[in-house]
Amino acid sequence: MTLNDAEIERYARHLVLPEIGGPGQAKLKRARVLVIGAGGLGAPLIPYLAAAGVGTIGIVDDDHVSLSNLQRQIIFGSEDIGARKVVAAANFVTRLNPRVEIEEYVTRIDPHNARALIAFYDVVADGSDNFATRYAVSDACFHEKKPLVTAALGRFDGSLTTIRAHEHSPDGKPNPTYRCLFPQEPPPGTVAPCAEAGVLGALAGVMGSLMALEVIRAITGFGDPLVGKLLLVDAMAMRFETMKYGWDPDNPLNGTAAGVAA
Repeated sequence: MTLNDAEIERYARHLVLPEIGGPGQAKLKRARVLVIGAGGLGAPLIPYLAAAGVGTIGIVDDDHVSLSNLQRQIIFGSEDIGARKVVAAANFVTRLNPRVEIEEYVTRIDPHNARALIAFYDVVADGSDNFATRYAVSDACFHEKKPLVTAALGRFDGSLTTIRAHEHSPDGKPNPTYRCLFPQEPPPGTVAPCAEAGVLGALAGVMGSLMALEVIRAITGFGDPLVGKLLLVDAMAMRFETMKYGWDPDNPLNGTAAGVAA
């Protein structure tokens, strides 16, 4: 897939990076990325993917823009209040980079539709705000053999990892699944929703941008991905830490009981 003159100028700062260059930019142009959620994490993620030249971005969200979103979801403006988030996000991308195709899904992803939505994309980025959706998305990515970049926000903290559970690590073991990292959903009431606990707006921008880095890495192959590693961001102390986690042979997806041996 070749780049025309306008694309060469638009993506010039990528093209001079040896780790991306023309071949990497062509991969981005061919890529199809599905973004789950156009909220706190999706709002900074989507424009960076579009600006990077990802050819097709699917957006899944069933919510409307509200005034309280504007503190952190910076692709929306006051004029978007009341609009569907996927529609407002698509309008933003069109203004930013009209060469990007947006596919809109005004729905909530769940175990019944996750595989059908994910099947036609190369990479999935999950910025949802609840564990039920995260399990549904991560399970579907395993079955459809898709890399998953998933992040979460707290009040002043965030986390990020990349899941490639359909592949093996260099030592021959299966890569860990999301269920290896979080075997069970926290009991109801233990994790307060954003509306109750609050969230630092700029932190959402940091975490969404880091998600974009991991998605672009998954497409172009530069550097080392966060597979088997959980990046923890503490905005109170301005501290970044990386915690390693491994394959759990008891997990239900690629564990030994599922017929996958080390």
